[in-house]
Amino acid sequence: MPELQGTSLQSLKKHKALIPLYVCVGAGCLGALFYSLRLATRNPDVQWNRTGEISNEEFRTKQYKFYSPRVDYSKLESPAPKY
Repeated sequence: MPELQGTSLQSLKKHKALIPLYVCVGAGCLGALFYSLRLATRNPDVQWNRTGEISNEEFRTKQYKFYSPRVDYSKLESPAPKY
């Protein structure tokens, strides 16, 4: 059974146009992996330790806004429910 072209190092040397494709796909996979790990470790909605109660009080005063030029969110009350 013949080998697919561009899947081994020797056949990749013959087909140099495939190298940028592999680099772009590899960079995309690494970027997706990094972003998923970042969401799993930095997102306030994720709780890794299962001990204790889940509390919204820790995040009541924090603001997660991407862009808000004219509203001062430090003076507004949080819409999070109070338990």
